[in-house]
Amino acid sequence: MKKVLILVFIAAFALAACSSKKEAATKLASGTAAYDLAKDLMKTLPALDPEKSLALVTSRQFDVTSADTVKFLLDQYGAGAATQLKTLDAATLKSALERSALQLGERKLLVAAATEAKSVASPEEVKAALDAQYAQAGGEAQFAEMLKGRGLDLEFVKASIAEDARIQKYLQTLLAAAAKVTEEEIKKAYAEEKTASVRHILILTKDKTPAEKAEIRKKMDGILARAKKGEDFAALAKEFTEDPGSKETGGLYEDFGRGKMVKPFEEAAFSVPVGQISGVIETEYGYHILKVEARKKETQSFEEIKGQLESQLKERKQAAAFEAQLTSLKNKANFKVPGL
Repeated sequence: MKKVLILVFIAAFALAACSSKKEAATKLASGTAAYDLAKDLMKTLPALDPEKSLALVTSRQFDVTSADTVKFLLDQYGAGAATQLKTLDAATLKSALERSALQLGERKLLVAAATEAKSVASPEEVKAALDAQYAQAGGEAQFAEMLKGRGLDLEFVKASIAEDARIQKYLQTLLAAAAKVTEEEIKKAYAEEKTASVRHILILTKDKTPAEKAEIRKKMDGILARAKKGEDFAALAKEFTEDPGSKETGGLYEDFGRGKMVKPFEEAAFSVPVGQISGVIETEYGYHILKVEARKKETQSFEEIKGQLESQLKERKQAAAFEAQLTSLKNKANFKVPGL
């Protein structure tokens, strides 16, 4: 399964800095778009009743409630969010709201950290961030028209983009030290195998109970035993895998590089001997079994690829440093995710 890195360099709206005092819970006012959307969504998920405020994320400084999350989605995506959310089944809607609540909670932590660090983006940096958004839309007028079509307020969005620039400035300063890469590290990366090709079988476990997960693990152990005895792995993947991205190709993912998959998956892909089958591996998606089909080393010379390798190593180090900082902020804030 391809890894989805949820970083924070994108615009996420309706955010404010956290004070030392815990923020008051958001209340949705009757007659507002957010209230009406919550009212509609509670037909699918009763917990979204707009007359209540269920905490999806908690911390010492703030909670992210169901009301916050519905408002966040409207502020970020506009009227289109309402249309799309109403079409989701209960499980998909629950997952979408929990992901949004987590994103909002993590963002609040970073806003607070940037405020505490007195991180300030210069007017030139804010302008550059705005200009980048205008360029993507085809110009400032087109950007304003696009927001109008989505039901979003131009000045509100501009303020949010400025906030993004401040957070990015904070992160750039924080992660600068982590980006240092030595010549030895680059040479080691060059000597490593560059890509792997695997077949895999996945059975999903998200939102499953412990008892259901135990049954899935038992099923995977049975599939693994059949694969180890020599049954065709591609045929087993077509029969059992729940990964839609590779089911029709017999579980095949070809020539992916390091840093492209979730960590336990990647570790198996680059450590299990070629031609061999892994044990049962657990990731955030579920239980996997991998068969390593091939691995390839770099074909370009060291000098040709050195700059690219250095950039890749910097990105990995910065990503790891970011995750470590976010974890530290969560621990200090007693950040919890009870969910729906």
